[in-house]
Amino acid sequence: MSRVVYLNGELVPESEAKISIYDSALMFGDMVFEMTRSFNKRQFRLREHLERLFASMRYVHIPSPVTIGQMERLCAEVQAANDPVFDDDDEHRLMINVSRGPLGFYAEIFDGRLEPTLVIADFPLKWTVAAMGHLFDTGINAVVTSQRAIPAQLLDPKVKSRSRLHYQMANIEAANVKGADNWALLLDPDGYVAEGTGDNFFIVSGGHILTPEPRNILRGISRAYVMELAKELAIPCLERNIELYDVANADEAFMSGTPFCVLPVTRINGAPIGDGHVGPVFKRVLERWSTNVGLDVEGQIKAWATRIAQGHAHPAAPTPYQFQPQSTVRTS
Repeated sequence: MSRVVYLNGELVPESEAKISIYDSALMFGDMVFEMTRSFNKRQFRLREHLERLFASMRYVHIPSPVTIGQMERLCAEVQAANDPVFDDDDEHRLMINVSRGPLGFYAEIFDGRLEPTLVIADFPLKWTVAAMGHLFDTGINAVVTSQRAIPAQLLDPKVKSRSRLHYQMANIEAANVKGADNWALLLDPDGYVAEGTGDNFFIVSGGHILTPEPRNILRGISRAYVMELAKELAIPCLERNIELYDVANADEAFMSGTPFCVLPVTRINGAPIGDGHVGPVFKRVLERWSTNVGLDVEGQIKAWATRIAQGHAHPAAPTPYQFQPQSTVRTS
């Protein structure tokens, strides 16, 4: 039995899930998407992810092929269909893509029937995060790239779309910096810190957690949850413009993202942030996250790393979220 994918009304084998070469996603990057994760095989904040997906569809005028309730049920159906081929300790990483469908210019090929394309795929979360296990101890080196974030007045980053070439260019630039564990950090056109290429950024300064204003960033689901956790922990959390000066003088920093939850950032452009070690506020946020979901987030990711190193699981990409030369990318 192999994994299956929901594609426009039916479940098909993953290897057979294909969209047209005339799809607007390929022609224009005209596709919105969400990627989720589970804890103990229960999807986390799925409704929030779908609400953001539907908001993205409304903004770019892609008509939804299903209701949000139907989409939620389809996600559950895909996960249930695939769970028998997942390991017992696996988590489900759903990938939901919606495009406008084939372009009208090519309508004749489709007998005039042009509909949005909806794909819901599901694969083990460990593929994305296992290679990140050591970062909980050492932290990320945030590399400020020359590639800037695209501001909202040009292409609104609050829409989670597949038009992400600027992310990839930043990843390539960061990957070419000497050293390991380099993750791109983008500034906005005004020189303020914006976001990573698939993650949101936080600093800790004077007992406060600070994160960039939501103007020129993707408003992450995990970012919002960090702000909830800060409230639970009675740590003031503020949105404000953050300059590189602020980062250089911060006590600590970290990233948030759906697959890994939070990861420490201990360096920026190779220079230490604070004392250059994982900070206490980060540890409190991570511990509360783990408590709330009933699972040791750090321990789970490190356990997957160990299993893969021992050859007991599918190999993970060497540095997830980062650009990799074609020869080093591992696919299923």
